[in-house]
Amino acid sequence: MENINWKEFGFGYTKTDYNVRCHYRDGKWGELEVSSSDQVNVHIAATGLHYGQQAFEGLKAFKGPDGKVRVFRIDENGKRLQSSSHGIMMAEMPLELFEEAVIKAIKLNARWIPPYESGASLYIRPVLFGNGAQVGVSPAKEYTFAVFVMPVGPYFKEGFKPTDYVIYREYDRAAPQGTGTIKVGGNYASSLRGGTRAHDEGYSAVLFLDAKEKKYIDECGPANFFGIKDNTYVTPKSNSILPSITNKSLCQIAEDLGMKVERRQITVEELADFTEAGACGTAAVISPIRKIVDADNKVDYFYGDEAGETSFKLYETLRGIQYGTIEDKHNWNTIIEF
Repeated sequence: MENINWKEFGFGYTKTDYNVRCHYRDGKWGELEVSSSDQVNVHIAATGLHYGQQAFEGLKAFKGPDGKVRVFRIDENGKRLQSSSHGIMMAEMPLELFEEAVIKAIKLNARWIPPYESGASLYIRPVLFGNGAQVGVSPAKEYTFAVFVMPVGPYFKEGFKPTDYVIYREYDRAAPQGTGTIKVGGNYASSLRGGTRAHDEGYSAVLFLDAKEKKYIDECGPANFFGIKDNTYVTPKSNSILPSITNKSLCQIAEDLGMKVERRQITVEELADFTEAGACGTAAVISPIRKIVDADNKVDYFYGDEAGETSFKLYETLRGIQYGTIEDKHNWNTIIEF
């Protein structure tokens, strides 16, 4: 891969050499298939098109200074896809088959793995959807699973720099007892209008409140929220928030660093008590928050023009584990053997 400026990659689609696919038919999963096409044949009456039977995952592979390629917490992504499948009644992919497909996609596209210290990584996107013809509202009998990969840079173009978030009470991401806790496309569709408005008004993302009372912090559009105060990592507990694997990892790292961890309801008013705040997820890892603007109540919660010391330490520790420069004492990484 000569003459590639890895630092130019943003978080967008890049066609790589191969993707891996698998089909569920007649009550069982078939063999893995390899394709060089980035097109998928979809039935016109597929439930993935009509009734939202669709789920996806996002994970990354990193090349460390030792030349080894590590995939971060692949088992957790497989379990979460199973949870999403269960939530909308899709065929659940066995963890072993999921991991085999992901690793195969990485190996087939080895030349697209960015080098260490390039600022880029290999993003892996597994997707599963109902591809069986079903005009009545009921689960499909056939499903298509696919994994494609691509080199990406930072999700937010600012990188690890604090940005501004906004609260709008007129938008909801997901309802309690709905699909907020699973990673399905509908959650992201419902965040688009508020997110687009936020971008147009100069913010990085919307900080959604709970849909029932509009009282508690829910989720930051594409990521989980956390706040820091009194040596404590605080993140929302809700029945409409996606369980972020990055957030789960940061909770453990915070404990490893001697911090307290609290997963509980967070009121809007408590935003004034945090000394640092951020959003976390696979794409951005940690996106520090400069300020949160409550657009309805005309209140600003300011956290600083530079990333806080604790957020930076959490970020550096997680990144170090992913790249193999810090001990992986929880065995989160899978090392790919080429």
